[in-house]
Amino acid sequence: MTLVAPLRAFGRDDLAQAGGKGANLGELVREGFPVPDGFVITTAAYDLVAGGHDTRAHFERVELPAELREAIATGYAALGGGPVAVRSSATAEDLPGAAFAGQQDTYLNVVGDEALADAVRRCWGSLWGERAVAYRHRLGIDSDEVRIAVVVQRMVEAETAGVLFTADPVTGDRARIVVDASSGLGEAVVSGLVTPDHYVLDAAGEVTAYTPGRREVVIRGAAGGGVVRESGADASGERLPGEALRELARLAGEVAGHFGRPQDIEWAYAGGRVMLLQARPMTALPPPPLGRLNPVRRKLGAILLEYVPVRPYPIDMSTWVPYGPAGLMARVTGHFGIRGAFEDFLVEEEGVVYGLVPPRPRPSIRMLGTPVRILRLARRHDPARWTEDPRFRTFVAATEELESRDLAALAWPELVRIPRQALDLVQPVADLRIDYLPGSGLALLRLLVSLKLLGRGKEFGDLIAGARTRTSDANQALEELAEEARLTNALDADPPPAAFAAKLRAFLAEYGHRETASPLLVTPPTWADAPETVLGLVRMLAAKPPAPAAGDDALERLLAHPRLRQAARRTRMTRRVQAARAGVAFREDSHFFFTEPLPVLRRSLVEIGRRLRDAGLLQEPEDVFHLRLEEFEGIDDVKTLAEPDRERLRATVLRRAAKREEFAGVRLIDPAVIFPARPAGDALVAGTPAGGGTATGPVKVIADPAEFGRLTEGDVLVCPYTNPSWTPLFQRAAAVVVDTGGSASHAAIVAREYGIPAVMGTGEGTSVLADGQVVTVDGGTGLVSAAP
Repeated sequence: MTLVAPLRAFGRDDLAQAGGKGANLGELVREGFPVPDGFVITTAAYDLVAGGHDTRAHFERVELPAELREAIATGYAALGGGPVAVRSSATAEDLPGAAFAGQQDTYLNVVGDEALADAVRRCWGSLWGERAVAYRHRLGIDSDEVRIAVVVQRMVEAETAGVLFTADPVTGDRARIVVDASSGLGEAVVSGLVTPDHYVLDAAGEVTAYTPGRREVVIRGAAGGGVVRESGADASGERLPGEALRELARLAGEVAGHFGRPQDIEWAYAGGRVMLLQARPMTALPPPPLGRLNPVRRKLGAILLEYVPVRPYPIDMSTWVPYGPAGLMARVTGHFGIRGAFEDFLVEEEGVVYGLVPPRPRPSIRMLGTPVRILRLARRHDPARWTEDPRFRTFVAATEELESRDLAALAWPELVRIPRQALDLVQPVADLRIDYLPGSGLALLRLLVSLKLLGRGKEFGDLIAGARTRTSDANQALEELAEEARLTNALDADPPPAAFAAKLRAFLAEYGHRETASPLLVTPPTWADAPETVLGLVRMLAAKPPAPAAGDDALERLLAHPRLRQAARRTRMTRRVQAARAGVAFREDSHFFFTEPLPVLRRSLVEIGRRLRDAGLLQEPEDVFHLRLEEFEGIDDVKTLAEPDRERLRATVLRRAAKREEFAGVRLIDPAVIFPARPAGDALVAGTPAGGGTATGPVKVIADPAEFGRLTEGDVLVCPYTNPSWTPLFQRAAAVVVDTGGSASHAAIVAREYGIPAVMGTGEGTSVLADGQVVTVDGGTGLVSAAP
């Protein structure tokens, strides 16, 4: 049992003995990097002293065994005595996704055997401090599995010290090195006590940007031990010499290259030499900048950003992302000669989605035959009759059969096959899309051309908005449910009246498979999984009686055109409008039906997670979302799984959960790349004009479906994204302002249908506008201004 050993005895594979900090520093020492000499008091020493007492109070009063005190004293003497730095090194820190920065204690300028022993005890005790315990709980890390080592290093009395990042932590640019520096020990920079000098370097160490700091305080070692804080006024204006910056850049590149990922490095400069005090993986690093996108990539990026508003889980990436709507559209576009339009747009790091990169569609030789193929399919397949296709009927019957299964009663081998069966159901759907989309597109094109010839091209949007779809049916059913609630006061009754409860069950049975957040992901709940979302919509709609049903004014206005006086021409134009509406309905309704397997897929995954939890493999059933489908499909019997396999599965879930937590504050993509800033003038926000005139009202920021019930009549709806589940809100909103989307997005089309102004793709509406702020939304100019 090794209690104390030199730093050089450890490497990156010795985490269990040396903790994260000790393992990383030992690795750097082995590779010849300039690291102060030192030793590690291992986790075995911690176990010896802890004796099963995992409390801070225990370590504050416990005595060290004689053999351990002697080993520490020997290591200290080998360093020559004198001042040392004593740093905590837990087995769960400095890991990708869990840096644990500042969660355990560090003691600087420690002098003497007794002071060193006391600092070691305090480091051990800091593992059980309130701050560290709360941090582990947030990451889902079992405290019983965490142990702590202590790193003791010769103290560097720095003239200047600080932190460097081997990539830009704000932009994600891997070609930039960011250095924060100030006079004295680096603790002043690390703990945020000073405004440091800020350098941005290129790979060669040349300064590309510099902002001087203020040096409010300087921390230095005190005679006899400990540190003192001094005024930094006398040190103002000092800058690192060029050779020091170039050396920092060189070391930054080599350390990042050695560990294979960007690093967060603490350093010190003394006597003309740079020393490395710590290195750990950078956390919460944004994806690398994408640069300027061409119009096609920007358009695809706008679509995907609206459809992926939340970070996918690994289970999404192995189920609904490749097999659901995006996978279907990849097959459709591929059939017509376009490759890569809906593939590989999500980038993963260590099994967790890291960023969204708009794809680069490219034509294939198959595209040469696409015009003929489109015309042939359009003649053979009428979108108005697609639900009569035998393939559709087979799909519906198979979906209903799968949904009827009692998942809880299935044996494990049967249950674990359900997700794949649900995914197999939707694969033939791509053939229906391939066959019927050409007719839909040509019908829309024929109507648009006809309108332009009549000088009525601007009425195209209003005409196709009159299409009856399953989304409009759902909205009407919601209005009826809300009217029932309003008349019976059902939302305030406990239990609700039987008639309302029955109508709610019927509504969820028909429309409950609708997504709340994204049609491309399986992990967010559906309406049936989260009925509170539906009740929020009902509460919002029930605040006011429904408006009378509107007539088909757009068609009536068109048929009044002087050139359509002849009955034959009116009939022909009416058929063209109806055909175009059938095309719109096919696009909308095919999505509605093709997502019907989504609830049974999600329920089967949660049931699998429940059984893994009951077998002691997961903390919660939803932790199964951190796994890929193939990682549990191969388990023959969850109850007899071998211990090494059990540990491997637990470790995978823990690692990915920590990685996902790391990315919690990192956007999948910078919206400004897709929605470039538009001249706003005196306006508060500018975006893509999507029509609907102007309207004034108080802002209501709705971040996600759980907040639907907050919207009231006349509010300006401001939201980060939309999908069909959001459209009932448009029945009460005065206007809509969305961070994502364009003039052809679902939200824009529905907003025009309801006659409310819409501004899309603002990129920043939800962060600039605040609840209660009275604004005027101009759907013609794309501007949102403060109301007079």
